[in-house]
Amino acid sequence: MIPALRPGDKIAILSTARKITVPEIEVAIRTFENWGLEVVLGQTIGASYHQFAGDDALRLQDLQQMLNDASIKAIVCARGGYGTTRIIDRVDFTKFKEHPKWLVGFSDITALHSHIHTLGLESIHAIMPVLFPKAGTADSIETLRLALFGEELTYTAAPHPFNRSGTGTGSLVGGNLSMLHTLTGTRSDVSTDDKVLFLEDLDEYLYHIDRMLVHLDRSGKLANLAGLLIGDMSDMKDNAIPFGKTAYEIILEHTDKYNYPVSFGFPVGHEPLNLALVCGREAKLEVNEAGAKLVYC
Repeated sequence: MIPALRPGDKIAILSTARKITVPEIEVAIRTFENWGLEVVLGQTIGASYHQFAGDDALRLQDLQQMLNDASIKAIVCARGGYGTTRIIDRVDFTKFKEHPKWLVGFSDITALHSHIHTLGLESIHAIMPVLFPKAGTADSIETLRLALFGEELTYTAAPHPFNRSGTGTGSLVGGNLSMLHTLTGTRSDVSTDDKVLFLEDLDEYLYHIDRMLVHLDRSGKLANLAGLLIGDMSDMKDNAIPFGKTAYEIILEHTDKYNYPVSFGFPVGHEPLNLALVCGREAKLEVNEAGAKLVYC
């Protein structure tokens, strides 16, 4: 069990993926400090190597240092983009397993959430510092605070015509669909059997969504779920000849043959309302005509 944060604890902000500057995360720094936390900036903040927050060696070194430092109680990834999978196989998680700490982020950071889940530890899928200044993110930021400080988290979602009613309990896993697809067959791949899976994605062609769902289904990752949460599928793209289905319709097609509860439109993903989810924690999903409810056990 990872200890909840307390005022006075030290947290690190770094980037394992796309580059970012200090001014872009100043709102987040002030927010964390207002929560009573001491913020330490990694070497990757302000570093630049083409699109990345420094080259692979620097991003690896920064993450490794913060994982190994027992005084750091949480590591917050400043932003996503791309780059985490380039370094993850060279990360030594030995000291992290001895002294677990929270790892926070989403999107490209799904690679770290999945890898950490294979170690039997929890992590937090949540809003990242680059997004703190955006309009409409206050509730997302507050759920991150609740998760970090170990306060109760219970979520509800509005009804959706594609929902499938039922109740399922299992460890919560998932994140960005494209990343989960990329991780299949790697050391960071997670079993989804008897688990509550959540999915979200951004800026993908609809046929890509279909191709990834076909692959996940063929590899058995959709067959034995305890439940399924479908978050935001934001800024989807189509071809000149339309694919013919929305992202939600594609997901419905590939999951309709199964019997577990499914909630569409769950507020997680690349939209202002991105509820903090504790990956690896046992959760119960209830879906009925009133909508969906997610409660940690």
